[in-house]
Amino acid sequence: MAEAPTGIRAVRATGTFDVTWPDGHVAVYPFKYLRCECPCAACVNEFTGERILDPATVPEDVAPTAVEMSGNYAMKVMWSDGHYTGLYTWDRLYQLQQSPEVMSR
Repeated sequence: MAEAPTGIRAVRATGTFDVTWPDGHVAVYPFKYLRCECPCAACVNEFTGERILDPATVPEDVAPTAVEMSGNYAMKVMWSDGHYTGLYTWDRLYQLQQSPEVMSR
């Protein structure tokens, strides 16, 4: 299980979430990429695990309008396209670092 990040910043100028992990590594997640990776039941079929969200329906300029922590295990993002039901667990965010869309600093 991934440890909680030590810092999370939504950077509008770059269109990214900068997530600092306990080892000091910073993972940079583009807003649109993270929105398209939403794990909620409206975006992923609960029974098959198949992604049902069509990335083409997500605006290029999608951005967070609010971010809340959900306990000590996830963040909840309210997006400018009106979507708000996904919880991004620390484990999921940690796994997403392997994607070519996620940069490191």
